[in-house]
Amino acid sequence: MIRPHDALPYRHVLTLPAMGSAVRIARETTEQVPAEWGVGPQEPCTGPALLILSELVANSVRHAAVLSPNVTVVYAGGPDAFAFGVHDRHPYRPALCTPAVAGSGRGLATVVELTLELGGSAVVRGDADEGGKSIWITLPLQRTGAPRDR
Repeated sequence: MIRPHDALPYRHVLTLPAMGSAVRIARETTEQVPAEWGVGPQEPCTGPALLILSELVANSVRHAAVLSPNVTVVYAGGPDAFAFGVHDRHPYRPALCTPAVAGSGRGLATVVELTLELGGSAVVRGDADEGGKSIWITLPLQRTGAPRDR
């Protein structure tokens, strides 16, 4: 099965120890990688993408570090979309819900709300061995033209 991010031609993978500094490093990388692909800070999804990614990496560090010593961010991009997946090896798969149905944790609800407001999608994908998961965010780009070659 081809997933939407599989069709995107640009890729970058970042693996970090599951500790507090991972959020800052992942955020800085999220500023750099799309820029290398020709997506500038004026793109409407850029600011929200930083917030969404920060929340997802912080959640992995906060909730999964006991079973997952690393957190991995996979970036994918193309002329019309920017996607990223945050992966850890904790088996729990959180439900992605909107603020109206969120429980005590509002972070994932905010992630989903921002993603949907931008016309994007959010999915949780489990590892084949059921030992971990990735949360994938795909955001449409509103710019014209293709990313410049690396």
